[in-house]
Amino acid sequence: MSKGPQHFIDEAAKANDDEDPFSETRRKNIAERQSQYQLRARKRPISPERADMFVDQTPDLRDRTYAKIMQEQLLTAEKEKIEKELVDKHQSGELRIRQAKSFAPEDTPTENIENTPSQAPRKKRIALSGHAIAADKTPNVAQWDETPAHISALDSTPATDKQWDATPSQTPRRNRWDETPKESVRDGGMTPGWGSETPRDIKMDLSERAEETPGASKRRSRWDLTPSQTPSETPMAGIDATPTHFTPKIMQNGGMTPSMLTPGGTTPIGTPAMGMKTPAVPFIPMTPEQAAIYKWEKEVDDRNRPLSDEELDALMPPGFKILAPPSGYAPIRTPTRKLLATPTPMSGIGGFMIPPTPERGGAGADKGVGGIIDTQPKDPELPALKPEDIQYFDKLLQDVDESQLTKAERNEREIMGYLLKIKNGMPSQRKSGLRKITENARRLGAGPLFNQILPLLMSPTLEDQERHLMVKVIDRILYKLDDLVRPYVHKILVVIEPLLIDEDYYARVEGREIISNLAKAAGLATMISTMRPDIDNVDEYVRNTTARAFAVVASALGIPALLPFLKAVCKSKKSWQARHTGIKIVQQIAILMGCAVLPHLKQLVEIVEGGLVDDQQKVRTITALGIAALAEAATPYGIEAFDSVLKPLWKGIRTHRGKGLAAFLKAIGFLIPLMDAEYASYYTKEVMLILIREFVSPDEEMKKIVLKVVKQCCSTDGVEPLYIREEILTPFFRAFWNHRMAMDRRNYKHLVDTTVEIAQKVGSVEIVSRIVDDLKDENEQYRKMVMETIENIMALMGAAEIDSRLEEQLIDGILYAFQEQTQEDPIMLEGFGTVCKALGRRTKPYLPQICGTILWRLNNKSAKVRQQATDLIAKIAPVMNVCQEEKLMGHLGVVLYEYLGEEYPEVLGSILGALSAIVSVIGMTKMTPPIKDLLPRLTPILKNRHEKVQEFCIELVGKIADRGSEFVSAREWMRICFELLELLKAHKKSIRRAAINTFGYIAKAIGPHDVLATLLNNLKVQERQLRVCTTVAIAIVAETCAPFTVLPAIMNEYRVPEINVQNGVLKAFSFMFEYIGEMAKDYIYAVTPLLVDAMMERNGIMGKSSYSHANFNRNNK
Repeated sequence: MSKGPQHFIDEAAKANDDEDPFSETRRKNIAERQSQYQLRARKRPISPERADMFVDQTPDLRDRTYAKIMQEQLLTAEKEKIEKELVDKHQSGELRIRQAKSFAPEDTPTENIENTPSQAPRKKRIALSGHAIAADKTPNVAQWDETPAHISALDSTPATDKQWDATPSQTPRRNRWDETPKESVRDGGMTPGWGSETPRDIKMDLSERAEETPGASKRRSRWDLTPSQTPSETPMAGIDATPTHFTPKIMQNGGMTPSMLTPGGTTPIGTPAMGMKTPAVPFIPMTPEQAAIYKWEKEVDDRNRPLSDEELDALMPPGFKILAPPSGYAPIRTPTRKLLATPTPMSGIGGFMIPPTPERGGAGADKGVGGIIDTQPKDPELPALKPEDIQYFDKLLQDVDESQLTKAERNEREIMGYLLKIKNGMPSQRKSGLRKITENARRLGAGPLFNQILPLLMSPTLEDQERHLMVKVIDRILYKLDDLVRPYVHKILVVIEPLLIDEDYYARVEGREIISNLAKAAGLATMISTMRPDIDNVDEYVRNTTARAFAVVASALGIPALLPFLKAVCKSKKSWQARHTGIKIVQQIAILMGCAVLPHLKQLVEIVEGGLVDDQQKVRTITALGIAALAEAATPYGIEAFDSVLKPLWKGIRTHRGKGLAAFLKAIGFLIPLMDAEYASYYTKEVMLILIREFVSPDEEMKKIVLKVVKQCCSTDGVEPLYIREEILTPFFRAFWNHRMAMDRRNYKHLVDTTVEIAQKVGSVEIVSRIVDDLKDENEQYRKMVMETIENIMALMGAAEIDSRLEEQLIDGILYAFQEQTQEDPIMLEGFGTVCKALGRRTKPYLPQICGTILWRLNNKSAKVRQQATDLIAKIAPVMNVCQEEKLMGHLGVVLYEYLGEEYPEVLGSILGALSAIVSVIGMTKMTPPIKDLLPRLTPILKNRHEKVQEFCIELVGKIADRGSEFVSAREWMRICFELLELLKAHKKSIRRAAINTFGYIAKAIGPHDVLATLLNNLKVQERQLRVCTTVAIAIVAETCAPFTVLPAIMNEYRVPEINVQNGVLKAFSFMFEYIGEMAKDYIYAVTPLLVDAMMERNGIMGKSSYSHANFNRNNK
């Protein structure tokens, strides 16, 4: 089958895509990582600064006060409401576009063509331009007037509406047909004068009209013009300015201006109109869209016309001269050129031309990022700009004379320099910039500082580290500015509030800290007046973040300070959004502050209880969630505070459905654990009827809440196990234990937790017997859920209740699930180990089968399968020891020893871990292969760079050095010491810790002197991390082998005349004495002369180290 041409077009379009090959591995910035909901923060404008009500000066009328902001808020809300109503009407089909009325020929009144123009009654001209003027003798009413014009009762004949007026007017226009022609300065020369009669053979001079400026020049009457001046006798190409479909056609006997060329009496158009009395404007045929564009551009050009000489003389003071334009200059004043197609050059060479690039030279050779020559600021101490920084720091790229700048401009450049250092500089530059901007905060002023910092935080290219630094800047300057931040509180909140819903925990903590400090600096009154308009904002995102910010304010300034405000907001009658947000503030306070709400619990419940019977569904839902949050925070106290809400909640779970019911059930679920056993039992039985009904709900959120409530009810003391067995278990397993629940990770976790809680109430056998057969289910995710549940039950309750039949089913199912796994997940492995450990000696009959499975899987081609088998050996080694299977463990040890040549580092690390587990339980003497053969095979493995291999290998070597050092020669231990030196500077902390501990074991085995000689040589290296790790190893050797074996060698090393060595010795002393504690008191007099010498040294670092060392000695004395 041949591919069509579309295939090649699609292929070319795909090849043109500019794809980043590293997009999957590249670290995303904040904007790319955020959800659509979080991105709504970028649509919020940074509002202008607001008035400070506490400042000691006369208020400025131009300041944005609380009243003005509330008016703006009400206007915005009204606008949103109207737009929503229009959208709803459009969707329902009620909103339709009104068609303009068209004139039918038979409806148009006719006139006698023989009447002279002066005798015949004049008809209203239908015009499209703003120059057309109505010609009625009586006042009329325009159809599109915003305010209907008043029609006097004395008017003789009310006029019809001006349907085709281009520009709507609020008052009727004057009828100029009855006026005496006169000169006017209101209209320019481009507007022709109007007389009392219809002009006949009078023509207008177009050339003169083009020269005149429509401004303050006097208006000419058309009656004063000489007919011979009009050059319109020659017909011009084009059509009339008035489109034909807009001009109503009339019958034979009627017309606007009788003409011999228009037998029908209609206004002549097109070519016939060229030689007529009213000259036609030359025009290009256009579509209606082009006509609209032309009309708009013409209006813009008219408004932006050049000023005349008279106007310039009136505006400018005397002394200015008019410069003559360059020779050959001809300005283009034809707006219609934009409607024409772009002309294509007819000459020249066709084909594709490679555009010039900086590498090839040409246009861009001397330009840098964004067309700027250099991205390095003129101050050489500042770091270079990134491409996205140019819009914020472009002024730093300009070389200016600072003496010519104003104070505000100098401050602006100074702030930019500090921020650029903090954002892009090296650590030393950041520290310097942060210190200086903090010290000079009050001098620079709050306004200029926040005007520079806040736009940076709203940048779409901002990264996590840069945001952290900018937030730190705000945090520092808040302390300095103190109450000066009041006018800028809302600006700061707009930028910081999005951090409260960030997915990063540390970003949320930073946001809370900033808002807390802001509240302490600005005060409660300023915070409330600033955030109050956002409480009933039409945007749900604004209300959500405002509620979270209010909760932070409450935690900073105390809940009692906010209680009166919350009470007023939650009882608001004007707006349900305000009530919703107020109750959400209470919910967020409970989530944020936890048990700290207990002293105010009764008042908070009274504030929100009215929301349970609110007429708005969303308010009722958030109220129930708020009560649930309060109950969770107060657990296990405070049931008395909730007495007033029990009845509405109980009524609510019987009347609500959907999300409302889920919220009410959640509240009941958190209240039941607070009750006494008797009441908890009663409420559980009553609410369980509704829960069992909702077991089959398709809503995922409802399932999650139902599982949570069932778990809470089952954990209560008053609920009997018999009731759970008879009423809950059967519908529970039928509704929830299926493949669909296993595929949803969130519900999966809740289901496992709830099942384990039920097992603790009714016993492990009741649950395990129901799910053990599912270990052989075809769905792997479902098998993992079953295994995790069994593992948790066994870990909590043991296997004492498990009978022999269930035991066989359990081992058989676990073996099947372990062998059939295809994903790298530790659940199966952990579950296998936990079950074997719980069964203990009862596992012995199954060990040969288990070990056979392990040995068979060790020979598998897949590295993943081999790794799982070796990991399982490490898990069951303690159980094999309990079952006294030493022979079996010895066999496994030999097999693992033979596999030490494994090429995959992950598998090799697991083999070393399994060997370490066997060595730990079987002991050094019974270990096969013998330790003297095993350790030499481990020495070359220490050179492996893989972190897992290094960690397990060092751990195994350390165990051998600790328990079986006598089986290995001292020379072999020294060789291992040299290998361990490199591992002291490993990146992973656990590897460094294992290497240091192993040094101690080896020093204890072969004596400290040889090991110490190796360690002291490390004090002479340049690498700081290696010197620090060596110092720690020396301290461990001193603790293991007593300090007197180490001190002489270290003190002797201090005699080396090299600062690095002496400094390393002092730090080794300092850490060693800190590490060994009271053991150091016997050696104070021995090291005192050395410390005296170090204190007299001019080197500041050594002096500091010696003082630190002396301080440790003083504390340990």
